[in-house]
Order: sequence, then structure tokens, then C-alpha cells
Amino acid sequence: MRTLATGVAALACSLALTGGTAVAAAGGIPKYKVPTIFGTTFQADPGHDFTKGLHSRRNGILRGWITAVSADGTAEYEPIKWKKDKHTEGFFVGPPEGDVTAYASPIAKKVVFLSAFGCDSSGGNMTVDRRTGLGNKSCSRSALIKWAKAGERPSLITVHKGQIVKVQEIFTP
Repeated sequence: MRTLATGVAALACSLALTGGTAVAAAGGIPKYKVPTIFGTTFQADPGHDFTKGLHSRRNGILRGWITAVSADGTAEYEPIKWKKDKHTEGFFVGPPEGDVTAYASPIAKKVVFLSAFGCDSSGGNMTVDRRTGLGNKSCSRSALIKWAKAGERPSLITVHKGQIVKVQEIFTP
């Protein structure tokens, strides 16, 4: 019984230290809470000071899109939200013009990029999990950078320790 109590206490301590997330076995990246994919509000980043220039978002998953990638592999990205439309199902939008809600983080060397349209930027092959609407085709870091430069594409962007470690494209017809 004492061993069980010690194990429960150790687990509780571990969860408190990781913010209530379970650490993934591969790579040591915590499993962060996934936001609502078609959420209609921008995700908050409490405590982030946008007046201090572009810098990394806190650890977690952001529903957003990459707006630029520099030569050194740093990506600028911003939150997005789903906007319902009278004539279509809707579409994603970023912050309004003049809003400074944006971030910048280096793209990790071993970033996981899961595309919804294949690894080339042409978007010819649909590679999406039909249950979740998220990309499931694993592509290289260079494919991600090329993909990001082709235009703003809705994604779930995972940031861990100041780096982008995973980008999973959201399928939008």
C-alpha cells in the first residue's frame, strides 16, 4: 500500500511539473491539449508581452498559420480562428490589420510536419485523416519551409521550449 501511495504521489508531482500533460515517450515532448480545430475565437497566450517584438509563444499547441520563414529557419506565425460565412461553410482568418498578435520561433531541426495535401507544395494529393480533418502525411523540414513560403495554411503549431516541434495542417476544401 505504501508503494502505491508513493507511486501516486510521484505521478501527481510529475503532472504538476509538466502542467498536467503527459510526456510522450519519443522525443520527450509533452502531449499538449489540442485546441478546437475550427474554434471561432483566437487562442489566448496569457502573460505574453506583444510590445517586446516577435518572440516565441509559450509551450503548447496553437491553431494558426505561418506567415514568413527567414533564411535561418525562424518562422513567424499568428493565431487564426474560423469565421462562419453566409454563402459557404466558412474560412480561417488571422488577426485584423494592425493587430500585433504574432510570434516567432525557430523551426526545430527534427520538426514533425504532417501535411493534408502531400509533401510537395502543389497540393495535388490529399493526405488527411478523414476523422479529424488533420494532415497525416509525414514530410521533411525542407518541405515544411517550402510549404510555408507558398502561403498561409491553417495548422496546429506545437511549440516546445521556444521551438516549433510539430506542424499539422488542417484540411480545408
